[in-house]
Amino acid sequence: MTRATLFALVLFALAPLVQAHEEKADEERAREAQTNDDWRHPDSQNLLELKLATGSVWIELAPQFAPQHVANIKHLVRQRFFDQTSIIRVQENYVVQWGDPKAETKEAVPFAKAKKNVGVEFFRDLDEVSFQAIDSRDAYADKVGFVDGFPAASDGKRVWLAHCYGMVGVSRAMEADSGNGSGLYVVIGHAPRHLDRNVTLVGRVLSGMSLLTTLPRGTGSLGFYETQDELVPITSMRLAADADTRFEQQIMKTDSLAFGEHVTKRTTRSEDWFLEPTGRIELCNVGVPQRTVPASSSSGG
Repeated sequence: MTRATLFALVLFALAPLVQAHEEKADEERAREAQTNDDWRHPDSQNLLELKLATGSVWIELAPQFAPQHVANIKHLVRQRFFDQTSIIRVQENYVVQWGDPKAETKEAVPFAKAKKNVGVEFFRDLDEVSFQAIDSRDAYADKVGFVDGFPAASDGKRVWLAHCYGMVGVSRAMEADSGNGSGLYVVIGHAPRHLDRNVTLVGRVLSGMSLLTTLPRGTGSLGFYETQDELVPITSMRLAADADTRFEQQIMKTDSLAFGEHVTKRTTRSEDWFLEPTGRIELCNVGVPQRTVPASSSSGG
C-alpha cells in the first residue's frame, strides 16, 4: 500500500468526524448570529406559576385572544381560589384538568369578584394581530402559524388559537357562556384540533409538562378521578408579578428571522440520523424554542 493510498484511507475514515465538527460549528455560528432581539421574556403580568407537591408548572396567558377569561382567571388567582382546588381529571392522550371538585355542592369555593359566566372567546381579526404563517397543509384551517409564540390558525380573515400539545383551555358545560376559568385543562396528548373554536384557549405551558403527563390516569368516564384519594391537590397558583420566584427562560420571538430559520430546519431535517428529510411540517410539530436567560440579559417583560 502506497503512502498516498494510506493517506486517502485515513481521510475517508475521518470524513464523518470532520463533517460533524463542521455542522456543530455551523450551529454555533447560527446561535451567535442570534441577538437578544430574537428572544423575549414572558410578561410577568401574564405568567402563572402552578405549584404541585412535585414542582412548578409555568403557564403563559394569552389575553390578546381571551381578555375576559384571562381577567377572570387573574381574579381567581389573586383571591387564592385555585389553592383550594385539585387536579380532577387525567385522560390518556388527551388532557389534564383541574378545578374545584366540590363545584356543584354547597361547599364550593366562592368566586368573590370573579364572574361565574363568560362567553366564549375564539377569534381576532387577521389585521389585529401579528400572524406569522408557516407553509403547512392543515386539515382544520386554510392557514396556520404563530401569534406571539402561540400556535394559531386562520381562514384568511380571522385568527384563532390551536389545540396543540401544552395548550391551556377553559372547561365548559353545554352552554357557550358556561366557562369562566375556574376549571382549566392542558393538552397532554395528540393535538385535539377538533376542539378548535369550540373551547376557549387561554394560554400554553412553558415548562413543567412532565409533572402533568406523568400523573395517574383517571379510572372514571373521560379520565375523571372517582375518589377523594385520587385527587391531586393544587399547592398554589400565582401570577409571576405577585410572586418572589422568577421564570428563568426566554422565548424565541415567532416574528423573528431566527424563528423562520427554526421552522425551515424543522421542515427539512438535515441531521445524519434522518433517512427522509420530510420537507413538510405540521403546526403542532414546530415547537417554539426556549433558552436559559443569559447572565448579561436584562429582566424586562
